[in-house]
Amino acid sequence: MAILLISGISWADEPPRRALPGPFPSPPFPSSEFQGYPLVGVPPSDAVYPLMKAIYSTSCGEAIKNSRVKLYGWINGSGNLSTCKHSNMPDSYWIVPNRFELDQFVLRLEREVNSVQTDHIDVGFRSTFLYGIDYRYMTAGGWTSYQLLKDNNLYGYDFTEQYVDVYTPWLAQGMILRIGRWIACPDIETQFAPDNYMGTHSLLFTFDTYTQTGVMATIMLNKYWTVQGAIHAGTDMAPWYKGAVPTGMLGVRWVSCNNKDSIYLVLNSINSAKFRRFKMYGQKLGHDNFNYLVGTWQHKFSDNIHTKTEAYYMWQRDAVVGGTPSAGPVKSFGGGGGIGANIPGMTLTFGAVNYTMFKFSDNDFITVRNEYWRDVDGERSGFPGTYSSHAIGLTHNFNSILQIRPEIGYYRNWNNPAFDLGKKRGMVLCGFDVTVRF
Repeated sequence: MAILLISGISWADEPPRRALPGPFPSPPFPSSEFQGYPLVGVPPSDAVYPLMKAIYSTSCGEAIKNSRVKLYGWINGSGNLSTCKHSNMPDSYWIVPNRFELDQFVLRLEREVNSVQTDHIDVGFRSTFLYGIDYRYMTAGGWTSYQLLKDNNLYGYDFTEQYVDVYTPWLAQGMILRIGRWIACPDIETQFAPDNYMGTHSLLFTFDTYTQTGVMATIMLNKYWTVQGAIHAGTDMAPWYKGAVPTGMLGVRWVSCNNKDSIYLVLNSINSAKFRRFKMYGQKLGHDNFNYLVGTWQHKFSDNIHTKTEAYYMWQRDAVVGGTPSAGPVKSFGGGGGIGANIPGMTLTFGAVNYTMFKFSDNDFITVRNEYWRDVDGERSGFPGTYSSHAIGLTHNFNSILQIRPEIGYYRNWNNPAFDLGKKRGMVLCGFDVTVRF
């Protein structure tokens, strides 16, 4: 097998795969694949970080390596300067202005299924634990959600991914059945920190679904077409949560024959779309139950330049201003205060965001992000109006372990004050985040 030597580091030829080749060079980009989750016919990752290297050096190391079970994680922290004084919300994740914060401490245990082979059923799993301020955007009702929905804590923990995968090779070109809690499809930004293009996020993503809990089937029809279907407990809700409701999901993914374009379209929640109302923590509360159609188009111009555009159309009946309420006290960074004002009838939220990436070295790329987003009645953000944001950032990978991402952006509500707890129409936000893998 051919080996390429660069700067003393060796890379073997890419392992065999049944899917089309990965269209993007990774590194420096966080992934080599078009959006897809999970992907059939793609080999398990061969990345090994310091903790696993240490485990492999033990007397049981060879047996653990052969089992394909891995334990790894990362620490991600950020600092920012903002024109806001108290809160950068409704943007995410850098919500506390002019501070350094721990965004994510993540520890993950997993075994990826081998969906390249076609001769046997394979079973895998993933268990991801997170601590930091980013838990606020991953919280799902029933999954340790009291930290946000009862107490409105700035810091918290979350068991963000907890699932088992069963791969069956004999249905079409292969099927992965996922059971548990998974990150929702098919967003550009619904990833953990190291897998995103920037440290901050678009407004469109901020108010999207993060996780679903249930059963999902992903079937590869051929190299170009994949279909998905799921039954889950609703937007960011566990089946045992008071607001849970049986919810459907349907998705389709297409990749062009020349491997330069992909469209990933998902009807992510299919139910009555009626806001869930109930009493909890001694108050009248509730939980969002919006339905929405979301799609991502991706295009590769060259190995150095690619673009991704995501759009969604979201609707909900008899909702409240600000969405899912927290019974906790109002804090300087935002949130808390109980349920918002009623919005009778149907309310809509929709928008689009574009990411365009420019690689200029084996370790560096620039990201340009632009978006348009409209929250008609303030159901998602708490502040109705038309929003836009424009940001540019640099990603520098010192090596496979250490990464830094500086960026600057301008965010605005063109109709009403929305930022800094409703005091400002616009916000300039600049800062950086650092990720260390272990």
